[in-house]
Amino acid sequence: MTKPLPQLKIVNRLHVFRAERRLTQEQLAREIGVTRATIVAIEGGGYNPSLELAFRIARFFNADINSIFSVEEEKA
Repeated sequence: MTKPLPQLKIVNRLHVFRAERRLTQEQLAREIGVTRATIVAIEGGGYNPSLELAFRIARFFNADINSIFSVEEEKA
């Protein structure tokens, strides 16, 4: 019998990094080559970026990817 795997949720601190640098969502979007809607969706938790985009965001902020994105287990 296989134990069910826990549901994982990706959380992010993108809005914090963006606010610390006083960037608008539009400015950040332009810098990393996505739309403002993508930034809105990531910050709101409605969209998980691809691994490539996550690394692009981390590189833009010169930060470790784990300081921006992390994983939490969702409670059943």
